[in-house]
Amino acid sequence: MKKRWLCLFVENEIGVLARISGLFAGKSYNLDSLTVGTTEDLSVSRMTISLTSDDRTFEQIKKQLNRSVEVIKVVDYTEISIHRKELLFIRITGCTEQEKSEVFRIAHIFPATIIDYDFSSILVECTQTEEKNNDFIALLQKQFPNRLAVTRGGSVAVEAMGSLALP
Repeated sequence: MKKRWLCLFVENEIGVLARISGLFAGKSYNLDSLTVGTTEDLSVSRMTISLTSDDRTFEQIKKQLNRSVEVIKVVDYTEISIHRKELLFIRITGCTEQEKSEVFRIAHIFPATIIDYDFSSILVECTQTEEKNNDFIALLQKQFPNRLAVTRGGSVAVEAMGSLALP
């Protein structure tokens, strides 16, 4: 089993997302993340999909997606250099003044951004890779057990520009 990434260019029409996700559900394939947004061409949407599968299953998935009428193009990002990010919000509740100072310190080092706070809660935004966001959640869970509310957006990815790409 291996982490896989796909980019789909699909027709921007009602029901396309449901049909694509239904294809995965109908075959009992589990998605780790699915993010959709329009492109510079408003008639085309771009889907970024991450999943964990073996080689054989992954090849079946790509073939089924390529047969789908709404799919314009399937790009396998698994073995190519890409830039990817996931949006993460974490609300930490029940904070003392000292704990809030600690959250500000951790956010500065990690890096993350404090986007809102009140007398006893802090809302943190972190836009990193899925793995780095997992590390951030684990760190905060250790520091503030049972006081986190985690909201994650799906990952987005784009192909790197060859030798100009940063690691």
